[in-house]
Amino acid sequence: MDKKNILLISHNFSPEPTGIGRYNGEMMDWLAREGYNCTVVTTFPYYPYWKVQPPYKNVWYKKEVVAYPESNSTLTIYRCPSYVPADPTGKKRIIQDFSFWSSMLWKIFQLILNRKKYDLIITIAPPFHLAYLGLLLRKFNGGKLLYHIQDLQIEAAQDLNMISSKRLFNWIFKVEKKILLKADYVSSISEGMLNKIRAKIDKDVLFFPNWVDTSLFYPLPSRHLLKEKWGYKESDTVCLYSGAIGEKQGLEIILNVAGLLQNSPDIKFIICGSGPYKEKLVEIATQNKLTNIQFLPVQEKEVFNEFLNMADVHLILQKSEASDLVMPSKLTTILAVGGVSLITSARGTSLYNVVNNYNVGYVVEPGNDELLADAIQKINTESDIETKRNNARDYALKYLNIDNVMNSLTKQLKCL
Repeated sequence: MDKKNILLISHNFSPEPTGIGRYNGEMMDWLAREGYNCTVVTTFPYYPYWKVQPPYKNVWYKKEVVAYPESNSTLTIYRCPSYVPADPTGKKRIIQDFSFWSSMLWKIFQLILNRKKYDLIITIAPPFHLAYLGLLLRKFNGGKLLYHIQDLQIEAAQDLNMISSKRLFNWIFKVEKKILLKADYVSSISEGMLNKIRAKIDKDVLFFPNWVDTSLFYPLPSRHLLKEKWGYKESDTVCLYSGAIGEKQGLEIILNVAGLLQNSPDIKFIICGSGPYKEKLVEIATQNKLTNIQFLPVQEKEVFNEFLNMADVHLILQKSEASDLVMPSKLTTILAVGGVSLITSARGTSLYNVVNNYNVGYVVEPGNDELLADAIQKINTESDIETKRNNARDYALKYLNIDNVMNSLTKQLKCL
């Protein structure tokens, strides 16, 4: 693929520290460094806090330009105002999606009128309907559209009962199918998600997994000594959940397990992150007088590698009804630091297969508090824990390095 003009359309972008925004930022930075002239149409950074972060103000449109003199390229960012709900319920998320779509539409019209042609237009789902903006731009100005699916949003909303209207879901699935058929390329991040997409359309779906900067996240020696920095004893077993804190994550199970292990004073739990459901979890923990759990904010980038290295066990929780609808992005950084994951995932899912096939962690069936508590108690006595740590780092280096992932994508697009 020659060095060309690339446009990204997405809700989320840098400097958001986690999730889709982080991946979008790193992807466009990589492409710009490789010599592509990149443009982004996005909103103001709000995730995972659900509040626009300073110094940005969600008032009017804003343009930013980043120069890359070493590759003689630029990254132009157009930020569009949108509604950001402090309490993102299903209905409020729909309002947010369409408020952003509306404000972004004006910027797309401007690009159309300027006759700006992009060789590749990338739209990120969720939300799925942003693809229509890419299709609109393609119709008038040409180019190819890559529809990249980070999260099977519609199925997740349906299976988790976030919206009750069956008629609405039927209509949404029809709209999504039209997008899948009209897009030049479709991609997603895990084998399980690829299979679900292929079941909807008779079309090639590209494997475009999330990645990790393995030079930024890496194993540190003497991990146990890092615990003192965060107020723990060397002998403590620290179980960490670090990520989004929303209702769909099912983090109540951590509180339940913490309650079951109250009589094991050397086992400690941390829930680290930000999100609309955090206050509710803190309230439940207080009501149940849980003394073995701590709530921490999102950690600064400068200390995040140390923070992840400090944990003995990394908790990745997946509800059974959400199997293969999402692939937890936090797994990439955990693998990069050589972290041992304890995962709740149904047998046969992508998450289950990665952990088992490459021996990078432990898996228990979702929805069983006693089983998870028992696994945590046993994990430090497992004889192969160091092997799993080494396997995790090796997997990250081989499969999740950003250069490998991005080069693979550009080669796939060139072949097509």
